[in-house]
Amino acid sequence: MRVATLGSHSSLQILHGVKAEGLEPMLVVEKKRRDFYSRFDFIDSILTYEDLDSAVTLLNSSDVIVPHGSLIEYLGIERASKLKSKSIFGTRNLFSWESDQKKKMSLLKMAGVKIPEQFEDPEDVDRRVIVKLPGAKGGKGYFVAESKGKVKEGLAEVMRKGLIKDPSEALIQEYVIGVPMYFQFFRSVVKDRIEITGIDVRYETNVDSLRRLVDPKGVEPSFVVVGNIPLVARESLLPNAFAYAESFVRVVDDLVRPKMIGPFCLETVVTDELDIVTFEFSGRIVAGTNLYIDGSPYSWLYWREPMSVGRRIARELREAKEKGKLEEVLT
Repeated sequence: MRVATLGSHSSLQILHGVKAEGLEPMLVVEKKRRDFYSRFDFIDSILTYEDLDSAVTLLNSSDVIVPHGSLIEYLGIERASKLKSKSIFGTRNLFSWESDQKKKMSLLKMAGVKIPEQFEDPEDVDRRVIVKLPGAKGGKGYFVAESKGKVKEGLAEVMRKGLIKDPSEALIQEYVIGVPMYFQFFRSVVKDRIEITGIDVRYETNVDSLRRLVDPKGVEPSFVVVGNIPLVARESLLPNAFAYAESFVRVVDDLVRPKMIGPFCLETVVTDELDIVTFEFSGRIVAGTNLYIDGSPYSWLYWREPMSVGRRIARELREAKEKGKLEEVLT
């Protein structure tokens, strides 16, 4: 079985895991990045593209495509729809929900998880908010505002920069004070269970560097993700996090055909009352899993061997094929 992914985001982890499980890893990458990826001998084949339309053609030459954030963001929904049927490991129909901030939050609301207050109109803002833009560009263009006037000013600025065309594209969300915790899960169709695979915190610029300043006045915080930091939660938080994950999977199974398959992440803030407030989800592998190439403290509880999420994907594929269930994990 030849398993392909786009060269970016978590591709090294994915293909490393594919090779470890005895499958054939294939990378599709922009020509200028080939040199970097050719340094890794676990990648059996590297195909290069000049433009994203040809990237789709190359991806379609594999048996299985593993999606990640860069594939979704840079190929876009229209090109992603041209990926051949029954080639995607995971829930293809979740892409459109994830790329739309408002649809994303509606899915979480239907799952019954605690979410931040949302404001449809800047005029309704009565507290500190964070304004988010559509897509998976790692926080690019996000801003915090203390009043409805500042929200309007910020929206005008991101429109001037061409990041959105209309204010309605942005999500205005209560800024919840607490500790960010990104809970990574895996829904196994083969084993009929949900596993926790790790937790991380995103390292963002320049919001994370502002705390080093004695007086940060005049510096506007931004939220562009540049890396990830590992995290282990106090154990009493885990039952609630799992309950949220189970509710999320149930709603996806009901609304997004065929069902939730493989890795996903609930992106949360934990308050000083130990409430878990979920402000986003990712319906595929997240970059924070790159911390755990050798496995996380949680993956060892299931496997007692090194198990990255990339390898977990490959094992699910291998076992699904062996058990005649490959059609159930591909969309």
